[in-house]
Amino acid sequence: MFTARTRKGLGVFAGLAVASLALAGCGASSDPLSGGGDASASSDEIVVGSQAYFSNEIIAEIYAQALENSGLTVKRQFQIGQRDAYIPLLEDGTVTVFPEYSGNLLQFFDKETTARTADEVYAALPAALPEGLEVLDQSTATDQDSYTVTAAFAQANGLTSIADLAKVTTPLTLGGNAELAERPYGPQGLKSTYGVDVQFSPTGETTVDDLIAGTVQIANVYTADPRIQTDDLVTLEDPEGLFLASNVVPVVNSKVASQVSDVLNKVSAALTPAGLVELNVKSTVDQQSSEDIAKAWLADNNL
Repeated sequence: MFTARTRKGLGVFAGLAVASLALAGCGASSDPLSGGGDASASSDEIVVGSQAYFSNEIIAEIYAQALENSGLTVKRQFQIGQRDAYIPLLEDGTVTVFPEYSGNLLQFFDKETTARTADEVYAALPAALPEGLEVLDQSTATDQDSYTVTAAFAQANGLTSIADLAKVTTPLTLGGNAELAERPYGPQGLKSTYGVDVQFSPTGETTVDDLIAGTVQIANVYTADPRIQTDDLVTLEDPEGLFLASNVVPVVNSKVASQVSDVLNKVSAALTPAGLVELNVKSTVDQQSSEDIAKAWLADNNL
């Protein structure tokens, strides 16, 4: 599952994700670390990369198909790994387009940043990125920490944002990984930012199950977790920026920015938080390939 800070151990979804990657990645991908920029990409070819993470690969495949639909020649360089591996490839032009997450990308280059909200993070990115890289329009879709409740609990207590928790009169217990107790956005952050008092339960891998069972009333869950849809959960809004915003955003090599910006900005405009969750459900639950998921999404959004 996508319980926050546990995406390396995705539980039941990890096995399903492997099946999805086997379907989607093997035929389309090549060795991401072979050769340098000049050898890997010709001047008229767009190279789209992805992390070795099924949700990121789905977005990358959407980018790739959208660019192909616009008449561009696209090469896929999927399942590269983490930023230490793919950022150098973006800088030297081996890879020229990559789906990123704004807050995490910002912190990679500026570990001392104080930006928290989506607008603050996006505004800080251009100055933080190295020369030769730029971000296009960000989407409203996110893949980040959140506080999540069941839809029934949200309806019973009139909850839409984390701030609304302060008006709940019954005791509240927050569930998450053990380290959440000491995180700045953990119980103390809830109290100092929103005036919300909670008990804490280190639920770990069972966090969503405990939330559904009512053992905890609030759970620290990633915003793109498929169980948000399949188990009828509600991600609470975070107007004060307790969590670092990480919106899906294309990062591109500047040499191709003018070629791809119009197409990818339209993709970003269409990609919503609920839409990203739905894409992940199609992968982890329905076990559809990245290619099929992307093709259907682009058709549904007239792209």
